Amino acid sequence: SRRRFHPLCSSTTLATMIRSQATARRVVRSLSTRNVDWNAPVFKGDQDVASRVTQFRGWVAQAETMAEQYKVAPAAIDFAAAKKSVRDTQLIEALEKLYTSGAPPAENFAWSAEDKADKSAQIEEAKASLAFTQEMIADTEKEIAFMKANRTTRETSATELAEAYPDVAEEIEDEISRREWFKDTVAK
Repeated sequence: SRRRFHPLCSSTTLATMIRSQATARRVVRSLSTRNVDWNAPVFKGDQDVASRVTQFRGWVAQAETMAEQYKVAPAAIDFAAAKKSVRDTQLIEALEKLYTSGAPPAENFAWSAEDKADKSAQIEEAKASLAFTQEMIADTEKEIAFMKANRTTRETSATELAEAYPDVAEEIEDEISRREWFKDTVAK
């Protein structure tokens, strides 16, 4: 008699499924660890991206856990032992007949062109967002360097403040000309 692993799968279907799962695991494992710095600022800058990255990493971990759990084929069903422990042996015989005669068709998955285009658009959008984020990082680093160079202390004079922060100096001059002496200190 042929040995079957699952009542709804033939041995060739099961072998194909195991091979495809192993291939998928290898691809995901290599992509998730190779060339990807998961701690890079790009994955933490945007909450949506950070959420999706965390979700993807969770999916990878779950896939690896399931791969370990199901890496060996299941044991054959012992119908003889089941017949001894159940009163309704006709039920067990019907299940055994279904198990030995069932041959469901193999499932094939094809990535739809629409979904593929959507994912490509998301990748391009992420690349554009990355460029913008890199530009913002460079600008912020320049601003931090400027602020460190122009740090104010108790010895900083009003003239030095006006030179370092001309927009604040202009606002102060406008408030003085409008005679708003206590605008920022007293509630109206």
